[in-house]
Amino acid sequence: MSKTVTAAEAAALLRPTDSLGLPLGPTQPAALLQALSGRDDWEELRIYGGLVTVLAGVFSHPKVHYLSGFFGPVERMLRDTGANIGFSPADFRRFAPLLAAQCPRVMATAVAPPDAEGWCSLSLHAGATAAEMKRAAADPGRLLMVEATPHLPRTRGFEPVYRHAVHVDDVDIFLESDESPVTIDDAPPTDVDRAIPQHVSSLIPDGATLQTGIGAVPSLVAALLAEGDGGDYGIHSEMFTTGCMRLHQAGKVTNRKGSYDGVSLATFAAGTRDLYDWLDGNDDVAFLPVELINSPEAIARNRHMVTINGAMSIDIQGQVVGRHHLGNAVLRHRRPRGLRVRSGAGAGIPVAPVSALDGRKRRQCPVANRAVVRGGNRRHHPPPPGRHHRHRARRGRAAGKDRPPTR
Repeated sequence: MSKTVTAAEAAALLRPTDSLGLPLGPTQPAALLQALSGRDDWEELRIYGGLVTVLAGVFSHPKVHYLSGFFGPVERMLRDTGANIGFSPADFRRFAPLLAAQCPRVMATAVAPPDAEGWCSLSLHAGATAAEMKRAAADPGRLLMVEATPHLPRTRGFEPVYRHAVHVDDVDIFLESDESPVTIDDAPPTDVDRAIPQHVSSLIPDGATLQTGIGAVPSLVAALLAEGDGGDYGIHSEMFTTGCMRLHQAGKVTNRKGSYDGVSLATFAAGTRDLYDWLDGNDDVAFLPVELINSPEAIARNRHMVTINGAMSIDIQGQVVGRHHLGNAVLRHRRPRGLRVRSGAGAGIPVAPVSALDGRKRRQCPVANRAVVRGGNRRHHPPPPGRHHRHRARRGRAAGKDRPPTR
C-alpha cells in the first residue's frame, strides 16, 4: 500500500548518498525535483535520466552527478555552466539495460491520477523506465515514487503485451501536485519549412508507416502531410508529436501496418497542450516500452516503413548530424536498423533546410565535424557507481578523447 506524502516529505526520503532514476522528458516529477533542490546536504546523489524538462537546482549542486543519455537544451545549459553532468552515449533502446545495470535505489515518475480501480496511467512516457520501476516496486530495499498530476493525460498500452499503468498498491510513495508537463508549441512555418514537405511527400507512398523524430521540422512534415492528398498511413514512432495528431485528425491514419494494426504506436509523446488533451482517453494511440518500439524486428514487420528525422548537417559521405543525444551526434547509418533487417522495405529521410536559421551557416559540409560524438554499434557504458565521468567536451576536440571510461 502506498504512503501519501508531500513533495518535501518525499524528497526527505532520499539519503545524502543515494541514486535516483527518472524517465525521459515530459513525465519527470517536477514537484519532487523542485523539493530536492531545497536540500543542501548531498554527499553523493547520482541521478540517471535524459532530456530534462524541469529546470531544478538539484542538477547544479556540486555533490549531485547527473548522468544523461539524451542531451536536450537543459543538459547543454548545465554542461556550459559547469554542472557535474555526464553523458552515456547509447541509442534509446539500450537505455533500459544501462539503467538496470545502475539499479537506482529510488525510481520516480509523474503519472495521471488513479482511476476508480487504482491504476495510474504512465501517460506520456513508457520509454526505458517501465521495467525498472516494476523491479523497484518489488524490491523492499528500493522505493518507487509517483507524482500524480491532473494535467497529464490518461493513455493506454497494448494489452496483453504491456499495461501502461502502475497500481497504487505497488507504489511506495505517492504524492500529488499541480505541475503541468512541458509543452512544445508549433512555430508558424516559413516558406522554406513548407517547401521541405513538398519534396518529402514525393518519397512517401500511400499506405506508408511513418516515424517522425524529435524537432520542429519532422513534426511539421507530418502536419503538412495531413493537408496533402496522400493517406492510409500507419504510425510506429519513438515519439508521438503534434504533427502525428494532425494526421489522425485529418483522417489520414488507418494503421493497417501489418503489425499492431488499428493503433498508432509510440514510446513517448511531446507537443502542444492540444496534443495532450487529444491523447487523454484516446484508444487510437498505444504506448509501449522503447525496447519494443525500437526493436529492428518490430520495425521491419511494418508495411513500407518511412522515417523522417531532422538533421543539423549532412556531409558528402552521407553522414547525417542529427539533433539527438549531445545535440550533434552523427547518425552514421543512412537507413535505420529496422529498415536494414528487411532490405527495400522503406526509406530513411533526413530533413533540413540548406542553411541554418541565421541564413549564413550552410547545413551541407564536406566532412562532419570531428568534435561530434559518433554513434553506431559501438558499445559505451556508464561509469560504475562512485566513478562518474564528468563531461568535459570542448570545441574542436576529437570525440575519442572524451569517451567515458568503459568497464
